[in-house]
Amino acid sequence: MHVSAYAAQSATTPLVPFTAARREPRPDDVTIDIAYCGVCHSDLHQARNDWGNSKFPMVPGHEIIGRVTAVGTAVTRFAVGDQVGVGCMVDSCQQCASCSRGLEQYCEKGSTLTYNGVDRRDGLPTFGGYSERIVVNDKFVVKIPDGLDLAGAAPLLCAGITTWSPLRQWNIGHGNKVAVVGLGGLGHMALKLARALGAEVTLFTRSPDKEADARALGAHHVVLSTDSAQMKASARQFDLIIDTVPYAHDLNPYLPTLALDGTIVLVGYLGPLNPPVNSMLLIGGRKSVAGSAIGGIAETQEMLDFCGEHGITSDIEVIRMQDINAAYERMLKSDVKYRFVIDLASLRA
Repeated sequence: MHVSAYAAQSATTPLVPFTAARREPRPDDVTIDIAYCGVCHSDLHQARNDWGNSKFPMVPGHEIIGRVTAVGTAVTRFAVGDQVGVGCMVDSCQQCASCSRGLEQYCEKGSTLTYNGVDRRDGLPTFGGYSERIVVNDKFVVKIPDGLDLAGAAPLLCAGITTWSPLRQWNIGHGNKVAVVGLGGLGHMALKLARALGAEVTLFTRSPDKEADARALGAHHVVLSTDSAQMKASARQFDLIIDTVPYAHDLNPYLPTLALDGTIVLVGYLGPLNPPVNSMLLIGGRKSVAGSAIGGIAETQEMLDFCGEHGITSDIEVIRMQDINAAYERMLKSDVKYRFVIDLASLRA
């Protein structure tokens, strides 16, 4: 089948209308009419080939919310009319040690990405959520709880699970102290989720004017990371720091603020650390620098159910599909609170 979409045709040209080919549904497939798709910073990186692995034409989008319009004969978990989501993956080998643990994002043979990937069964390119419809293996579709705003739920499929996964991996709950570095799409979800899990939450920021927003989103404390006195007063406090900054930056000022056995986990930046981490700051308190990528499908469903119980969605600005290029330029200036979400009805108009 063919569907309307928007695509990047090269790394240096704007996204334009595009007709994307979708496979005919398999017995284990779910067909979804897309209602909303979040705009992730990685969409911009991929569309502009910042990571050097982009394949064109590319239809970005991996924060997908929609309704089921058809199910294959082998599908039992979903029915026509269900409200569902699709995140960053649409398949994996489903047999390796990682997949067997429900950690498909770490598939030893490589998970199949929702876009800029290759379908492991037919070898065709995968196209993402900047489109009117998608066909997905039912194992990689999640249920959206009733009562959640569907547009606000879209970024949970990436920004939400990216910050939820380390909170769960490090067993964060009542009695823990968590800090978040950076207040953007990822950071604002980290504040909300850590607070809802019962942690005492702090935002590290370079911008004094973000304090009111941070507190409204769940932060108990705000520390100006450029203020040496405030940083010194934060020494040996945090069990976990979630670092959401998407570019190379200095981790060393944050390491003294970790408690004994504390961890700073990188979720926003891919690449070499510059300047290097000073190991003396780690050895002195058995501290760790770690990384984390999205989450498995079961973990994503757990996160969505938690958000349903607590009424948690992303703070968003809804845009038309036709405004995506302007939205990308605004993202480069951090001019959004805190996630753009595309209303795909605009594509059908």
